[in-house]
Amino acid sequence: MSFSPDLLAALGKIDTPTICNVIELFDVLPRNRGYMDGRIKCNFPEFPPMVGFACTAAFRSDAPPAGGDVYGSMDLQIQKFGELPGPAVVVFQDLDDPVVAATFGEVMCTTYQSFGSTGLITSGAGRDIEQVRAIKYPVFTGSTICSHGYCHMLAIGLPVRVGGITVKQGDLLHGDVNGVTTIPVSIAQAIVDITPEFVAAEKIVLDYVTQKGPKSAQGLAASRKEFAEVVKKLTERAKKSK
Repeated sequence: MSFSPDLLAALGKIDTPTICNVIELFDVLPRNRGYMDGRIKCNFPEFPPMVGFACTAAFRSDAPPAGGDVYGSMDLQIQKFGELPGPAVVVFQDLDDPVVAATFGEVMCTTYQSFGSTGLITSGAGRDIEQVRAIKYPVFTGSTICSHGYCHMLAIGLPVRVGGITVKQGDLLHGDVNGVTTIPVSIAQAIVDITPEFVAAEKIVLDYVTQKGPKSAQGLAASRKEFAEVVKKLTERAKKSK
């Protein structure tokens, strides 16, 4: 299965909180599931949203790998990019506790980007932050550390635990300055279709509270009621489209 580049581009024009809001309309999972927690930070908040499919791996840097080559698994990892339905988001779970060294630097990110990757997420640390910013490659990390230690990959393509959620190979991910969420593949197109109407509904309240002149609690309540009525209709439509 492959995803339309137009669909991915459309998802990339929506901010991540709005993606989360619209996912809630479909009632496909609990509202407190499916997104990464505050341990995962956006390193470049000025970048537009990142969209792509998870290419997963576990990671360690506290001792040399058995084979002796700290970068030896990158070839296999990049081969797996081709098995995804669209561009890869590289997702690492750092198994060291506490984190010992950086998961990535300039060379790794440049390599991933050259093979079409749209970003990287790690529960561990990053480095070469200014160089990675310069190539406009989105990264989301738990921290920054200056050295790469004995970095090596393990279990490429298996589920990983990052930011409080399990990420599987091929999961559709969306991230921006606000954080990272998964997107159920089955509703991706419907999210794009419904989002403009949801945003317009939010504007009903925003227009009222930002208008010049007198405002009242009653007027606010009326605008919120109008918003709720639109969201109710969108929710009914979303559930029928699942």
